[in-house]
Amino acid sequence: MKILTETMLRAATLADSTTEYRVEPDVFVTPLAKEYLRDRGISLVIMERQPAVMTRTPLPGHGQRTYIDAQTGAGYGEKPEHMTHLRGNLLVPKTHPRIAFRGQLDSLQAEIICLQAEACDRKQEKLVTDLGDILYGVRCILGAEVKEEPLEPMKILGMTDKELRENSHNVKKYLGIDHPIPDYTMGRMAAELNRLRARVREAELSAARAFMTAEGVVERPDIIRNLNRLSSGVYIVFCRWLAGYYEGGRK
Repeated sequence: MKILTETMLRAATLADSTTEYRVEPDVFVTPLAKEYLRDRGISLVIMERQPAVMTRTPLPGHGQRTYIDAQTGAGYGEKPEHMTHLRGNLLVPKTHPRIAFRGQLDSLQAEIICLQAEACDRKQEKLVTDLGDILYGVRCILGAEVKEEPLEPMKILGMTDKELRENSHNVKKYLGIDHPIPDYTMGRMAAELNRLRARVREAELSAARAFMTAEGVVERPDIIRNLNRLSSGVYIVFCRWLAGYYEGGRK
């Protein structure tokens, strides 16, 4: 996630005639940066978000070998309805553990976006931003899995692995509350954030099933590790809400 700070604005040496400063919608502008612009009579303009689009690269036709069964090596001229792409023209049944894992990540993205929409309706910009960070992490994991690329440790909520563990294990120290036991009296937003935490755990278990061999060897420890960190990140967001870190918390 991109961040705009006061230091960055000072370094930009804005002209005296500047009346507005435009930023992309996914840029988090720190409070000090906003104050810096406001003190100079410069309007902060959030640019309109352009709809994201997905593109697919068409596969070249190779007759009865246009598609290949990844498990048996059999060829197909057309993709059978019960199968889907593992990568490229390699097909597996839709019940394949890796496809099930991708489905979990897809559901996670949908749930996060719904939460962002609700937070936006409540004018909870900080919460929208933090959830956007979680969403970005999920998409990085999905991209690394589909492309079969290594996944480096991610910074989540601006924290390293060590900082995430420290913050999630010591919420009393950092947020002033005890480890919460989820309860309906915490309100709808808290309940939905707790559900999101559980959904990330489900995705982590799905990854373990997808990437553990019969001999017990984990083929993608990087994905499982980052999902574990995402779970910690969502837990921190949940605790932040209860602690009133976000304006209007516990409502």
